[in-house]
Amino acid sequence: MEKKNMTLLIMAAGMGSRFGGLKQIEPVGPEGEFIIDYSIYDAIQAGFNKVVFIIKRENYDLFRSTIGTRVEPHIDVSYAFQEMENVPSFVEIPSSRVAPWGTGQAILAAKDEIHEPFAVINADDFYGADAYQVAANFLRTAHEKEKSYAVICYEVSKTMSENGSVKRGVCEIQDGYLKGITESKVEREGEYIVARPLSGAKEFTIPADRLVSMNLFCFSPDIFSFLAADMERFFKREKDNLLKCEFLIPEVVSDAIQDGIFDVKILSTKATWYGVTYREDKDTVVKAIQKMVDDKKYPLPLWK
Repeated sequence: MEKKNMTLLIMAAGMGSRFGGLKQIEPVGPEGEFIIDYSIYDAIQAGFNKVVFIIKRENYDLFRSTIGTRVEPHIDVSYAFQEMENVPSFVEIPSSRVAPWGTGQAILAAKDEIHEPFAVINADDFYGADAYQVAANFLRTAHEKEKSYAVICYEVSKTMSENGSVKRGVCEIQDGYLKGITESKVEREGEYIVARPLSGAKEFTIPADRLVSMNLFCFSPDIFSFLAADMERFFKREKDNLLKCEFLIPEVVSDAIQDGIFDVKILSTKATWYGVTYREDKDTVVKAIQKMVDDKKYPLPLWK
């Protein structure tokens, strides 16, 4: 059976404003490993053979000297830069705009680096080994030139923080396919889990096993041409909101599904997600990873 090239695209250009600083560079492993190290290790074990980092150009030296040099002996590494200026020529960027244009633009920034099926993740989320196996199994069967798209979903109860609300994409599902994503603030209130849509729509309660998206998508490379065209439409629509608007992949996907442009398969993982939404979350992540190391799920040191 022919080995299929698969790329892991890691979105690491976010500013991490809520947590403060570059949270991708915070050690969580017993020998100073970052969450991103474990993501790449799990992806390699699942059969991925290339990683592309989406970063800010000014962070290149920091990324290369820490994560890059550690993983380069183990996997093919490329970098792409999410830059404010990478927008359609008709867009007049406000001088006071600071934040990048969102995850949709981040993915599009990698178009020249990726020519094979790929999975996309957030740099600061610990997705768990099973999630990468599920993604790899899908990507191996994906046709490289057709619209082969999927989202790896988690039970919401396995993605919570004890320290406050978290943003989650609550999935609407029909016959194994995604029908829409409602980006919401989610938190426990007594015995219930309450989702408050960021759109301002009415809050609703969800069961512990309701599937949510954590931005772990699988795409064939034809997604790039769609994103380029859709970003033009986005900026024309948001021309009066250029200070704050964001081109976000969950919204892009939801709109495309509702317009009948493509389908997105729902794949679920039983893995538990870990992440550092709040500084107090870090201790939970460190303890969880230490237990996995103790249980021999990860070698020590991680990179030999």
